[in-house]
Amino acid sequence: MQNKIKTVQQHILDEERMHPGATGDFTALLTTLTLAAKIISREVNKAGLVKILGETGEVNVHGEAVQKLDEFAQQTVCRAMGHNGHLCVMASEEAQNIIPIPDGSTRGKYVLMFDPLDGSSNIDVNACIGTIFSIHHKITKDHEDGSLEDCLQKGSDQIGAGYFIYGSSTMMVYTTGNGVHGFTLDPSLGEFLLSHENIRTPARGKIYSINEGNMHFWDAGTRRYIEHLKEDRKDRGHPYSLRYIGSLVADFHRNLLKGGIFLYPGPKGKLRLLYEASPLAMIVEQAGGAASTGEQRILDIQPTSLHERVPLIIGSREDVEQYNQFYKEAQKSAAD
Repeated sequence: MQNKIKTVQQHILDEERMHPGATGDFTALLTTLTLAAKIISREVNKAGLVKILGETGEVNVHGEAVQKLDEFAQQTVCRAMGHNGHLCVMASEEAQNIIPIPDGSTRGKYVLMFDPLDGSSNIDVNACIGTIFSIHHKITKDHEDGSLEDCLQKGSDQIGAGYFIYGSSTMMVYTTGNGVHGFTLDPSLGEFLLSHENIRTPARGKIYSINEGNMHFWDAGTRRYIEHLKEDRKDRGHPYSLRYIGSLVADFHRNLLKGGIFLYPGPKGKLRLLYEASPLAMIVEQAGGAASTGEQRILDIQPTSLHERVPLIIGSREDVEQYNQFYKEAQKSAAD
């Protein structure tokens, strides 16, 4: 913990002072989002005691079983953010279409994209889960309500991104383009306090995170790259270690702090561009890392639909660059 205790609100205000024209709207938006996360964290921590574990019996837009906590997190974010007066539209991994701001609520100039509870398949086994978010400026001018066009923006246009991770402690990690900072929730105060200032991920890690049960689906480049990581090589001392939780936000958080690479390769990918890949790509790049599909930088992808999926290779910069090289060489070899 820092010698001088600093809350996330104080940190956001300090960042805002760097922009003389700031109105305070963005600070208020993030403050409301932290409140929603505190409510979700509280329910996650007592889920086994209040019978909120398990499935609802419904399926979401992706054909996946909806967990009770998924539904709770979705409703919590929508209720908190829909009435704070700073958003023009929202979109969520759990909702098929854009989420309009409720009638009677003030419209704002920001767009919120979010995954309400990433890793929810791990809820019943008490593994780390999280909430991922992405913020854009409204770009349409013809109406105060936001539209699909406002949601379908490149990751490079994000003005903020972050996640809350609910584990042994609850943390918020976010960036507004001025580095990455982490805050840990102090339950006795009910405040997120600065605990990880200016996070920098190692240029090369010693961990790889991938579901090896999908090996028979991998392309040749991915297969060769993983074999390479397992080799005992003099140029790096020892093989990489496999660490895979199966909760993106948890695997990403560990690798961000310790160094390493997370892989969910193609051909089409599973992870959602707008709610998972883009926000985490902004975070990792701000921390000195990289994120790609193997062929393209994640932040350069122009979305074409709300629930577009992409391959995701993300983590330490040198590891991602090396994967890209293996992938491209395999593609070139196949073409020849």
